[in-house]
Amino acid sequence: MNATSPADTPRRLAVLAAAGVAALATAAVALPGRQAEAAADKGPQHPGKGAKPTVVLEHGAFADASSWDGVVERLQREGYPVVAAANPLRGPASDAAHLRGVLDNIGGPVVLVGHSYGGTVISQAAAGREDQVRALVYIAAFLPDTGETSLELSDKFPGSTLGDVLDPAPHTLPDGQQGTDLYIRQDRFRQQFAADVPAGKARLMAAGQRPIAAAALEEKSTEAAWKTIPSWSLIATQDRNIPPAAQRFMSERAGSRTVEVEGASHAVSVSRPDAVTRVITDAATRTR
Repeated sequence: MNATSPADTPRRLAVLAAAGVAALATAAVALPGRQAEAAADKGPQHPGKGAKPTVVLEHGAFADASSWDGVVERLQREGYPVVAAANPLRGPASDAAHLRGVLDNIGGPVVLVGHSYGGTVISQAAAGREDQVRALVYIAAFLPDTGETSLELSDKFPGSTLGDVLDPAPHTLPDGQQGTDLYIRQDRFRQQFAADVPAGKARLMAAGQRPIAAAALEEKSTEAAWKTIPSWSLIATQDRNIPPAAQRFMSERAGSRTVEVEGASHAVSVSRPDAVTRVITDAATRTR
């Protein structure tokens, strides 16, 4: 054993301090490289001139961002940056404010896509953002005008059977008032929402469905961005949530480039991702 005398202590401390300074210097040199790697992993948040726009996908009620998985996979293969946003499903005003935050974070040009109630949200979120949002794409979705509600538009034409299968869940809001979340009964989910989706997948969707606040369907829209931004619309001809006649009415009123997918359920983004992707890429290509 080597003994250390008190006289050696200052010298040992100096050696340790020098080693610490060297380690810090090494870390400082390495840090920019790690930051660059992290930035590369994060993806093209601010595309340059000529780059493909970011496709932002907004899901609707009784779904979540995973409902876009097949579409995301296809868009990414074609080189598009993609963000599948989480929709709070609390009301058009607050949900649109949340989506505007997503758009602010992206910064560059965007093609904004909404499914179902997500169409109500993108119509409001994109208002006044013509320089950023190049196109609006509605997938079996609402295209409300100012002052209209999602419930009003759904009831405008016969064909929706959604009201018969809803499972309301009352709850207390943070301010003490009573609110109600709406689910689709799991035993009726596939028939109502996803009739052309394989049974096993539909069961997973039913178990993981996101509820919408009942008040959100009765809240009036305050903006209609489709009046100033080019729009595309995909109509699902076997939709039991939003009647196809209502989808056609809204799409024609907006002057949208429209395609119809025969036999498609409301969950068309899950069952027909190729058709949905084609509409989105058409919008992205024509507005670049």
